[in-house]
Amino acid sequence: MPTTLIKNADVAILWDAEAKQHAYVANADIAFEDGRLVFAGRDYAGPVEETISGTGLMVMPGLVNIHSHPSSEPMNKGFTDEVGTPGLYNSSLYEYLPIFRADAEAVPSCVRVALSELLLSGVTTLADLSMAHPGWLDLLGESGMRVCIAPMFRSARWYTKNGHVVEYAWDEKAGEKAFAEAMTLIERAEQHESGRLFGMVVPAQIDTCTPELLQDSRDEARRRGVSWQIHAAQAVVEFHEITRRHGFTPIGWLHEQGLLSERSIIGHGIFLDDHPSTPWHTQRDLDILAETGTTVAHCPTVFARRGITLKHLGRYKRRGVNMGLGTDTYPHNMLDEMRLAAYLARTQATDPRSLTTTELFEAATTGGAKALGRDDIGRLAAGCRADIVLVDITHPMMRPARDPLRSLIYAAGDRAVRAVYVDGRKVVENGEVLTMDYRAAAAHLNEAQKRMEARVPELDWAHRSPEQIAPSTFRWT
Repeated sequence: MPTTLIKNADVAILWDAEAKQHAYVANADIAFEDGRLVFAGRDYAGPVEETISGTGLMVMPGLVNIHSHPSSEPMNKGFTDEVGTPGLYNSSLYEYLPIFRADAEAVPSCVRVALSELLLSGVTTLADLSMAHPGWLDLLGESGMRVCIAPMFRSARWYTKNGHVVEYAWDEKAGEKAFAEAMTLIERAEQHESGRLFGMVVPAQIDTCTPELLQDSRDEARRRGVSWQIHAAQAVVEFHEITRRHGFTPIGWLHEQGLLSERSIIGHGIFLDDHPSTPWHTQRDLDILAETGTTVAHCPTVFARRGITLKHLGRYKRRGVNMGLGTDTYPHNMLDEMRLAAYLARTQATDPRSLTTTELFEAATTGGAKALGRDDIGRLAAGCRADIVLVDITHPMMRPARDPLRSLIYAAGDRAVRAVYVDGRKVVENGEVLTMDYRAAAAHLNEAQKRMEARVPELDWAHRSPEQIAPSTFRWT
């Protein structure tokens, strides 16, 4: 494969191995071939087959998203923006998640829409937490992204019959079967012809899995040398359910079972023993996360819609918890998610110094890479994968560009993303995804949502219409 050189970029965010952090480098050269970076610094003198002018560009590493649900969430736009069950502490999980679901025909369009939005916002590596669906691996391969497939499995499904009590329908054999099928999918992913797919073991939620399934899945993740992720400490209802069952907080119980380590990821990790909504007598959860090296996948948007937030990202970082970021819901825009994460952290701390942009960018790059067990993504250095984002620093919303990363996150967002490369292959150019038809998928999803809407009354416990559950912003006439 020929060597490509991005020559004399105005600025690049390169990895400083000695300092173990990112650094701005002016007038930088970045060269790559065969999907890997061969040079990242100044004054490249090696062979070149193709040269890209770096004038007017910031070159940065592709972002690493460790928690997303592409096969379902794009369908919910317009429905779950403002819903939350009052009798279940405003969570939308138990009452609304089971009724706002894409049908099989819509799933590929959901995935294409989500992955397109992620690519356009600079994400090059994604953890896709989905239930297995037909054609999943080939669809991910088509996208051109680097994807960690995370087929979820569980022993029970949750439901409510009244909007204030959560019940569980248990089927342990089905959970074991789904677990075995997930491991087969991971093996197939790692053998996929794209060479960009790898796996993660994901028991879906702490309250829907038996202790045996959790232990077996963690053992299997260790045996395979892959990461293990679980939704935990994501709802007040779940917190109380786990303390009722086991006498421990969700984080405390996972630790008691020996399930937390440097390759463990907690999806959300909001409701700890010192959260104002879930005070407990132990006051140990945050230290447990730090001491075990466990990563928290922080996804602020989905919770902010319900008036809920982590308290707070800067505090977790100061205590030594490895943090990664994800896009749990629509829009699948990582730069928007980063901006909200920063603002919520500072608001919760009542301190603008509680979270720096340096720490935020680390969570979106090296923090996520660490959680996935990768040191070859989320940074620009020789030997790393050629996952690269080119940002137009001449874009009016990037100006003034005294600190270009801040201009990108807090002002320009994805509007300034000019091109994205994964493994040295261009997948975005001038605001257009080159690997998938984003517009066609979005149009198809628009029609599919109407089918979903028609099924809502039969799935809802109270047989309400969609308009009763999620009233429109204005009255239609």
